[in-house]
Amino acid sequence: MDKLKFLPVGDSAISIEFSKEISEETNKKIRALSKMIGEANIGGVVETTPAFCCLTIYFNPLEISASKLRNKVLKLYKNYKDISTTKKKVFLIPVCYEGDFAPDLDSVCSITGLDKDEVINLHTSTNYPIYMLGFLPGFPYLGGMSEKLECKRLDTPRTQIVEGSVGIGGKQTGIYPLSSPGGWRIIGRTPVKVYDKFRNPPVLYKAGDYIRFFKITQEEFNSGKFNEIKWEEVL
Repeated sequence: MDKLKFLPVGDSAISIEFSKEISEETNKKIRALSKMIGEANIGGVVETTPAFCCLTIYFNPLEISASKLRNKVLKLYKNYKDISTTKKKVFLIPVCYEGDFAPDLDSVCSITGLDKDEVINLHTSTNYPIYMLGFLPGFPYLGGMSEKLECKRLDTPRTQIVEGSVGIGGKQTGIYPLSSPGGWRIIGRTPVKVYDKFRNPPVLYKAGDYIRFFKITQEEFNSGKFNEIKWEEVL
């Protein structure tokens, strides 16, 4: 069993560090403990937020102290339940890798030594675990990308990246849910609105879910055929 490191975050939150290294195994443990805390209905716990290597627990200090919460969490973790055998929710995200939708695809090919078809085939061949959401509402930090696709971020970030853009930044890939500045290399765009403040919930996926990309043409992108997000459950 891992030795957990508890760190205070102000007077109403604690962060539990599992490891210094990002891995799917570590993230699986974080998600499992988050689930166990939620199921335990600990009085005073407001919310849990999974990240790459840690889990932050927000609590009401008028209802429970940090030390009591720590003891309850440690007791729960002694009964850690492996969640790897539970079904995975995989969201299927269409991506157009053509023309103006993919302004950095050529540079990715140049950096990696792969041609466009090879980049696209590799990018669409994986169920990517969502390690955490951050930076923007609904921005998924995805693990499991092929090492062959690794690319450093742009030397000069763009001041505006279009909503729905799909990019590569270092060892990761992700989706820009809103138009914003950014430095990831954009290789495609999805017509799916992954974040909608008028929708309940605004973000349809969460940390612990998975994303799989699939290729569509520019004509299909514009048709509206793939505007709705779809998902499937797999073991």
